[in-house]
Amino acid sequence: MTHHIVVPDDFPIAISGTKAEEKLRTLGEVHIYSHKAETQEELVKRIKGSEAVINIRAYSHFTGEVLTSCPNVRLLSIWGTGTDNVDLESARKLGITVTNTPGANALSVAEHTIGILLALARQIPHLDREVRSGNWPRMEMVQLSGKVLGLFGLGAIGRYVVRMAKGLGMDVIAWTLHPSPERAKESGVRFVPKEELLKSSDVVSLHLRLNDQTRGFFKSEDFDLMKPGAFFVNTARAGLVEPGALYKALKSRKIAGAALDVYEQEPLPPGDPLTTLPNVVLTPHNAGLTPEATINGLMMAVENVETFLAGGEINPTCLVVRGTR
Repeated sequence: MTHHIVVPDDFPIAISGTKAEEKLRTLGEVHIYSHKAETQEELVKRIKGSEAVINIRAYSHFTGEVLTSCPNVRLLSIWGTGTDNVDLESARKLGITVTNTPGANALSVAEHTIGILLALARQIPHLDREVRSGNWPRMEMVQLSGKVLGLFGLGAIGRYVVRMAKGLGMDVIAWTLHPSPERAKESGVRFVPKEELLKSSDVVSLHLRLNDQTRGFFKSEDFDLMKPGAFFVNTARAGLVEPGALYKALKSRKIAGAALDVYEQEPLPPGDPLTTLPNVVLTPHNAGLTPEATINGLMMAVENVETFLAGGEINPTCLVVRGTR
């Protein structure tokens, strides 16, 4: 029996031409689309006849309507951790298994988190522009050693951030949906209530997964509780923050600045209000884009397909929804 596998959204190209594609093509008949499906109808057309789908880009939305229209699909293997582009309840009801690749790019995202925080604290983008323009600004900057870093979320990325921040001499506290003495001891952090974290931290960084429980988790009143000199970092998902709340806090100087890799609309439109602020460092949702992280995640996504089609047990850390189709 020949298995039919589709990659409907390899744009920009990620899997094409890699050893992950080579591995994938040993599993069955594979079709890879290297241009974006402009409509939900086009997405359905691409995946309707397949057993397994590898989702590369979050702009592909696997809604209940899309999944219902594809009765042959038994597996949706997501490259990445986020599942907010998938109607998981519909997948569960339809018996479709959903997997992801947790931790595949954790080290890369953690490095980027610390990188853009340093860029913000040391005002590196501003100073670079000034020096290139022939100026020689002398100004005080923020030293991170001795400062308190507050993390929301302590998954794979958060744990790497803890190690790096401690290497800089920072004290780390955290809030998580699932605190325990064991997790605190393992990671070397102290779990605190949300309000205490906001009031105590010099830097607040988001590392939560976006779902119905966490959407809009960070609100205007949370920014109000932060120190006036505090920084805010988000390399997770923009949907974790109440729309407009961050811009308001930055514009009013409720907080000192922000370093961001994720946005409510991506790509970030020209002239977006965030781009007008001097106290923001912006990167284009590329925190996890290193060659090592990319191929690691792609291979995990393909291995999930291989295990599923062979009838094996998928790694529990990769299993989001267990289907019965």
